[in-house]
Amino acid sequence: PADVPAFLEIARSCGAVVVEDACHALGACRGSVRVGKEADLTAFSFHPVKHITTGEGGMVTTDSDEYARRLRLFRSHGITKDRDTMKDEPDGPWFTEMQVLGYNYRLSDIHSALGLSQLKKLDQFVRRRKSIAALYDSLFEGVSSLLVPPQHEGHSYHLYPLRFPAERRREIFEELRTRGIRGMVHYPPVHLHYFYRQEFGWKRGDFPCSEEFYSRVISIPMYYGLSDDDVRRVAGEIRSLSE
Repeated sequence: PADVPAFLEIARSCGAVVVEDACHALGACRGSVRVGKEADLTAFSFHPVKHITTGEGGMVTTDSDEYARRLRLFRSHGITKDRDTMKDEPDGPWFTEMQVLGYNYRLSDIHSALGLSQLKKLDQFVRRRKSIAALYDSLFEGVSSLLVPPQHEGHSYHLYPLRFPAERRREIFEELRTRGIRGMVHYPPVHLHYFYRQEFGWKRGDFPCSEEFYSRVISIPMYYGLSDDDVRRVAGEIRSLSE
């Protein structure tokens, strides 16, 4: 997890707000503090491949009543039914008022119930992911051509990204698929996407660290239902291609 207090200190010095993207970090901790408790606003994702899922959607945490009020507006077309916050005098008890340009970002009660039922199991899910990561770590010991993710006590292991020699990454990726192991490359650098190149003029070479990481990474299977035998098979196939 990021050192949010350091970012908050910088933000406070210039009147900025810290918005933390924690879509991959549900259940993670920095020391004894859960991710989502430090930044001004923190966004989480409930996409189907995340730690818990509502099918789609997510949530934002904040300890600011004002930010929470505005978020509720944005999620509901910018419309309020709260008479105390209306700018105009209501025509009657049916009156609603659009105050900002918002969108339909509401989760249904059914989706929310699905998420809440899994939230109670989050610590269990994270423990299993940590166990899988620890087993991967041990199985890749001694393979000098691989770089495993840095170990961190507060990690919740949404992904397990391995780094391979760049010149072999595609070959290994495709061979793993032929062996029934579906890895994925996470993610193409933002600045190389068409929109950002057109909008901001960014080009290859502007962010060399991101590009170097992208050229080497494959995220290998990591999910709660992955058995230890599955982990050993995945690691064995990768070792056979890397040693």
